Amino acid sequence: MQRDLTNGSVFKNIVLFSLPFLFSYFLQTLYGMADLFIIGQFNSAESITAVSIGSQIMHMLTVIIAGLSMGSTVLIGQAVGSGKKNELSEITGTSITLFAILSIILTVSLFLLTPSIVNLVSTPVESIAEEISYLRICFIGLPFIIFYNVIASIFRGMGDSKTPLIFVLIACILNIALDFLFIGKFKMGASGASLATVISQTVSVIISLAALLCSKENIKLKKTDFKLSTYILSALLKIGLPIAFQDGFIQISFMVITIIANRRGISVAAAVGIVEKIITFLFLVPSSMLSSVSAIASQNIGAKKEDRAKKTLFYGTFIACTMGLIFTIIFQFAAKKTLSLFTDDLTVIHLGTEYLKAYVFDCIVAGVHFSFSGYFCANEKSILSFIHNALSIILFRIPGAYLASIYFPNTLYPMGIATVLGSLFSAIFCIIAYAIIEKSTYQRKSLQK
Repeated sequence: MQRDLTNGSVFKNIVLFSLPFLFSYFLQTLYGMADLFIIGQFNSAESITAVSIGSQIMHMLTVIIAGLSMGSTVLIGQAVGSGKKNELSEITGTSITLFAILSIILTVSLFLLTPSIVNLVSTPVESIAEEISYLRICFIGLPFIIFYNVIASIFRGMGDSKTPLIFVLIACILNIALDFLFIGKFKMGASGASLATVISQTVSVIISLAALLCSKENIKLKKTDFKLSTYILSALLKIGLPIAFQDGFIQISFMVITIIANRRGISVAAAVGIVEKIITFLFLVPSSMLSSVSAIASQNIGAKKEDRAKKTLFYGTFIACTMGLIFTIIFQFAAKKTLSLFTDDLTVIHLGTEYLKAYVFDCIVAGVHFSFSGYFCANEKSILSFIHNALSIILFRIPGAYLASIYFPNTLYPMGIATVLGSLFSAIFCIIAYAIIEKSTYQRKSLQK
């Protein structure tokens, strides 16, 4: 289960580690979209809307939880890299206890607040009842969603990105099968979609927990490990909280931009919605690179091999930016045909093509700041990732989308460029922050000699 990422080819390590990560993200995105596709085959627009909005809310929660669990990945990676195997059980026990408490608090509070949440996101009246039902079932199953992310973070911290992929694959296959059963055969609508998701996540967690506990090499959990170690808890939150807030902030910004687009009319709303789905898939590469750089660099920093950690950052940036460049070139020519796969409305295709041709440049620039964010996280400086993303959203993304809607009402190209400018700011911020950290480290080492 444990894999040493502190030796061998850095480039080979990052490729072999990131590919399962990439497939995991792809499968999670796939079975998230499967709910929406399958319910569209058997139900009305009211059910489709309920699942669409409800799944957005659940995606936001999942992203925030995954960000917080990044703290566990980094601490475990550092412990593995430094050879301190005795710390693995304590870090794992503290992580499980923390997220168990968090799951209880979130499940109870969100279940009670469901009607208020549904009203807050302006759900159409026709879909309110189904969305409340959808969300409440999901909230009941939230502990299993939380624990999947915790267990996956533990495996990845130990250098194992393949095992979590197996868990996601099991959940994906089971979720799709249960969707057809509950939505198609039993006519359960939105409730069937949420029930399928919860059951598939539950099965996945049971299998992954069994795999973790049955491991013969690394983690031997005792009752005394399941306590909140003050030192470990502090370090975990120091790393995970900025990432969680950052990811939550990003999701909120997407919602705000969607609202701005919706106010420009139905054609603009449709075009933006389709392009966002396409970009979600393209961003799987920089997202997987962020997590991979974080996990691999953590082990090398723990092993006092800072040069290998830096090489991991540079290779990760190179891979993400290269793939981003390829996507950008492809969609300068294939944007129109791609939009045509989703709709035959010529206005939507035209607007979406403009938006995608501009927005896709973000895949290149995002490869820089995503990789640097992973490196900062491994160095327990994830607050830098939060700062650059928050400033990017406040200074560029939201204002840019708003100003583009006012001054360029007949095109979406400037709106796409606003997003790219936001990422460009983040990339420049990360490079400058890295240079300052390196200079400070060099000066400190010089004084010690």
